[in-house]
Amino acid sequence: MDVERTELPGIGVRFEFETKRGVRLGIVAHREGRRDFIIYDPDDPDSMLDCIVFSADESAAIGELLGGARIVEKLNRLHHEIDNLVSRQLKVGATSPYAERPLGDTRARTRTGASIVAIVRTDGVETGPPPSAILHVGDRLVTIGTQEAVDGVDKILQGIE
Repeated sequence: MDVERTELPGIGVRFEFETKRGVRLGIVAHREGRRDFIIYDPDDPDSMLDCIVFSADESAAIGELLGGARIVEKLNRLHHEIDNLVSRQLKVGATSPYAERPLGDTRARTRTGASIVAIVRTDGVETGPPPSAILHVGDRLVTIGTQEAVDGVDKILQGIE
């Protein structure tokens, strides 16, 4: 499926695509996490029939329903396919200096080179978490990178820096 991506300065990003049945859809991903789901008029692709606005939490729930949880499974397979790539779920413990703080405060990618690709929570999975995502005790961060980089993120979360 071809997805057209358009940067919307000051707003976010718009993604547009057409389903196999010929329905043209769009999603505007706002910076603050809100998502606008757009259904275009089949007779006039520049006009919309409807726009459904989802909060950040609603968007995450819909992503989970559409298969967001499969990312963990896919990452586990990746480390077998690419040399030196490790994926691990790192828990945010009660004594972590980053509990109840934004993910961006860890500066994990800058400091280690590892990527945090999802946050696994009891109520679902947040894929592609933004730096503003608040880390809670018990969250598990799906981290991918070299062994050294992933170990470095674990140390950051534990406050062993």
